[in-house]
Amino acid sequence: MAKSSNNLVNPNAREAMDRFKMEAASQVGVNLKQGYNGDLTSKQAGSIGGQMVRKMIEAYENGLK
Repeated sequence: MAKSSNNLVNPNAREAMDRFKMEAASQVGVNLKQGYNGDLTSKQAGSIGGQMVRKMIEAYENGLK
């Protein structure tokens, strides 16, 4: 059985991803705190993830222009 891992190759990437997540949460009106956020609803967590994906797609599309 393969072990699942959420480790990023570059240690500095974790900090950048955390900042990106906080920015996305603020844009969708979710109050995200440092550390444990297990009290978020599925809807709130999904809206943060969706916003992150939208921003990544937007950045990619802008890079193509």
